Amino acid sequence: MARGTARRHADERDRVSGKGRAGQRSGQHSEPRGRGRDRSVVRAQVDGGAAALVPDPDRPHAWSLLLDEAPQSYVDLADPTHLGFEYQRRLGHVVDLLAPPGRPVQVLHLGGGALTLARYVAATRPRSTQQAVEVDETLTRLVREHLPLEPGRRIRVRSGDARAALARLPEAWADLVIADVFGGARTPAHLTSVEFLHEVRRVLRPAGWYAANIVDGAPLRHLRAQTATAGAVFPERCLLADPAVLRGRRFGNGVLLAAAGELPVAELTRRTAGDPHPGRVAAGRSLDAFTAGAAVVTDATATASPPPPEGTFG
Repeated sequence: MARGTARRHADERDRVSGKGRAGQRSGQHSEPRGRGRDRSVVRAQVDGGAAALVPDPDRPHAWSLLLDEAPQSYVDLADPTHLGFEYQRRLGHVVDLLAPPGRPVQVLHLGGGALTLARYVAATRPRSTQQAVEVDETLTRLVREHLPLEPGRRIRVRSGDARAALARLPEAWADLVIADVFGGARTPAHLTSVEFLHEVRRVLRPAGWYAANIVDGAPLRHLRAQTATAGAVFPERCLLADPAVLRGRRFGNGVLLAAAGELPVAELTRRTAGDPHPGRVAAGRSLDAFTAGAAVVTDATATASPPPPEGTFG
């Protein structure tokens, strides 16, 4: 993500966020320097860059994960149902509506980061089975040490490339696949194609859902193309985002939701409109108008998502 400052992490929670960085550098990290309200920033060099775990001064057990000073994840260890980033709240609505309350599900997370959504699923749907794929092994070690998972959570974290891991899973394994993968500040090209989405659909159960965190800004070519590409694989789609993002007025996150069967668009609309920063859900004719003219992305034409404009975070 774009450059920013650690001290602004609380203000950045509702701005562009992503996780799952890729890189080559080896990592070493510092020891934790405080708990509760007496906490300090934990810094580490991970494969994807310079990582920092920044305490939230307003919540004594909450931390933001920053990579190269850009916010990636937000976790409250005492309350994993508290989702600090707006796009995470929208993904939380997806998790809540996937199945009746409390029913265990099987979830694949492409992009691990601080495992925010995996923790949310474990807290709201006990006994769920989850796998998370994270390319950055040193980041995973940092998170495990300083932001540990609660004992007994059925969350398996695998190291490796998201698409390669997807190809190894059996058919109809997942109720939900969440894609939230960023290499540098961009989603890698091989995770944006119709071939990738065919693999996602293969892994999903017949009633399963696919949800992706997508970042873009004007003229929204990437977001429109990703939505059109999903339409080539899944009969049903909707897009959850800030109205300013959908109008191309600012660079930000969109949550793309796709499925073989009907989606609860009306309830998603109600919940998204009730968020602290109200969002909009585009579906049906409005989504068709949004994607008009956008070409389906293939492996041969795929490119990484656009980088955030300079100064997005500070």
